[in-house]
Amino acid sequence: MTGLPNPNDRGTAVSEAKLEERPEGLTAVTDGWFVVNVRDAAWVHNDVLGSACIFEGDEAPFPQLGYTIAVLEPGQSGGRYHREANQEDFLVLAGECLVIIEGEERHLKAWDFVHCPAHTEHGFVGAGDGPCVIFMTGSREGWPDKGSLYVRNELAIQHGVGVEVETSLSAEAYAPFPKWQPGRPPGLDLP
Repeated sequence: MTGLPNPNDRGTAVSEAKLEERPEGLTAVTDGWFVVNVRDAAWVHNDVLGSACIFEGDEAPFPQLGYTIAVLEPGQSGGRYHREANQEDFLVLAGECLVIIEGEERHLKAWDFVHCPAHTEHGFVGAGDGPCVIFMTGSREGWPDKGSLYVRNELAIQHGVGVEVETSLSAEAYAPFPKWQPGRPPGLDLP
């Protein structure tokens, strides 16, 4: 693969990233390694779409893999039903949710893992009696133009995760919803 460092190259040491306190939490503003506790990391919240912990900063995006921790209350969709050219994987850490995947509904609980090869249609909806916490990761190959398509699917629409009109533009898929706001989710109590 091109662009990846040679593991046998003992070049200069990797610098520690600079983290900056912002309204959303501690945010990486330079490239490099860092350690941050999820309680202190950058969070965004949306009353309709849930909450998300974002580990990378706009000034220092992760070039190979993206990571998010999503917190969905029952009925919150977290995102729109879609497929993309990249692999994505999901691990439910706590609570319950539904995944609509390739037009099928599956109930998930803590420690269930969902693997989505490239072009797998999927979307998540919070379920159960309380918040669902999902660790999400995906390839950044071709990011940000990752070949996403927000697919019209009746089951996804019934669960509030679908789009009425198929589109490849995230701005169109998310147009009906309020903008994400910086800050931790209301009432989130991390152990």
